Amino acid sequence: MLETDDLLVELREGAALWLTFNRPEVFNAFSGELSVALAERLEDAAANDEVRVVVLTGTGAAFSAGADISGEDAHERFDVRALDAANRIIRAVTGCPKPVLAAVNGVAAGVGCSTALAADLVVAAESASFLLAFARIGLMPDGGTSATVAAAIGRARAMRMALLAEPLTAQEAYDAGLVSHLATDEEFPALVETLVRRLGQGAPLAQAATKKAVNAATLTQLEPALERERTGQTILLRTHDVAEGMRAFNEQRRPHFRGQ
Repeated sequence: MLETDDLLVELREGAALWLTFNRPEVFNAFSGELSVALAERLEDAAANDEVRVVVLTGTGAAFSAGADISGEDAHERFDVRALDAANRIIRAVTGCPKPVLAAVNGVAAGVGCSTALAADLVVAAESASFLLAFARIGLMPDGGTSATVAAAIGRARAMRMALLAEPLTAQEAYDAGLVSHLATDEEFPALVETLVRRLGQGAPLAQAATKKAVNAATLTQLEPALERERTGQTILLRTHDVAEGMRAFNEQRRPHFRGQ
C-alpha cells in the first residue's frame, strides 16, 4: 500500500478511519500519489473489520482544490491516468459498505468536489464552497458528478454548476440538497465528531444494506456516467482549448477558447 505524506491516515477511537488530504500549500490539490493512496485506503477500509466509518477531510483552508494542474505544460502531464485514479476513488467511496462522511472544511473544487459529493453524508462548514471548475479550463465534469450532482439537485442546477462553473456557498449547497449538514465554522468540528460517533455506534449490516439500496435507487447512472466522462475527457485533453485553459490557469488570466 502506498505511503505518502500527502494523505494522513488515522484510526481514531470509535473505529473511525480519518483520511486527511495534506497538501495545504496547494489547497490540497490531488497529486498522483494522493489519489492512489486515497483509493487504496478506501478499498482496504471496505474489508477491514476494525473500521466502522470513514471520514474524508482536508488540512488548512481547503477540502481540496481538485486535480493538481500547476506548472508549465500541465496539459502534457495530465492524462487518462488521472481520470482512472479519480474514477477508482469514486467507486471506492460509493462501493464501500461502511458509511463515508465528507467533512468539507473549505473549498471543494473539481475532483475534490466529486469526491465529497460521492460520500454518504456531506457536512459543510459555513465557509466551505462547492465548485465544478472543469469548464474554466476547457474540460467537462468528471468523478461521476454528471450523475451525482443531478441526482442530488436536479438537471437545471447541475447544468448551471457545470456549464457556468459557478461556485455554491455552503448555505446554497445545503438549501439545494447537495449536502446533508451545515454548521458554522465554530460548530463544524463538534458536529462532525457527533455524526462520526453516531455512525460508529450504528448497526454495520443495516448501514451496508441501506447504503447499497439507496445508491441502487438514486445512482443508477453512476457507472455509465464514469465511462462517458472518461471518454469525453480523454478527447478533450487532446484539444487546444484544454492546453490554453491550463496555461491561463497557471498564468492567472482569462483563457481564450477557440473550439479546437
